[in-house]
Amino acid sequence: MTITAERPEMPAEAPRKGRKNNPEKTREDILKAAIAEFVQQGLSGARVDSIAERMQTSKRMIYYYFGSKEQLYVEVLEKLYGDIRSTEGKLHLAELDPREAIHRLVEFTFDHHEKHVDFVRIVSIENIHHGEYVKQSAAIRSMSNTILDALGDILRRGEAEGVFRPGVNPLDVHLLISSFCFYRVSNRSTFGEIFQIDLADEQVKQRHKVMICESVLRYLQA
Repeated sequence: MTITAERPEMPAEAPRKGRKNNPEKTREDILKAAIAEFVQQGLSGARVDSIAERMQTSKRMIYYYFGSKEQLYVEVLEKLYGDIRSTEGKLHLAELDPREAIHRLVEFTFDHHEKHVDFVRIVSIENIHHGEYVKQSAAIRSMSNTILDALGDILRRGEAEGVFRPGVNPLDVHLLISSFCFYRVSNRSTFGEIFQIDLADEQVKQRHKVMICESVLRYLQA
């Protein structure tokens, strides 16, 4: 799919002097507004004008910080992937018993996808574009390796203690966890309608959380 870059109609200008400037907060605010626009309109339908309206700012300000709509979209992807990876890093998985570490990681992944529907939708949009913009980000690939390193450490410790079977690929475990947690959010509307189930129902969520935790641990057990 070919996307025509949306480029500024006039040169970008720096933020006005005389106004208290907080570049980091401005970038963060633009990213939040952009997430909302991309979630609702997709990459093709999103407009920098609309993002500027959401922020009550000018297109020039957005182009000053990000250069183009496409670069803004790449940085939205980096932010969303970065959020989940940085939070995973605070789970202290290396300090936990291997089985407890897997349990905590699975529960975290389940809850994160439930609470961050925008992440699921943006990733779905990026898959429509065949990962074209993820390919442009070395940062996403780099930060994503951290979860594989953490999983690899857990699996090695579990194998050494005799609680996990040998030879399990960390990437396969990551895929197993992510696929279930992602699918029940990304396909909530269609799956729910076809099978007449409310996947947002609290009892259903808790049942599914227990199910995926048990499934992963049983797959790993020695």
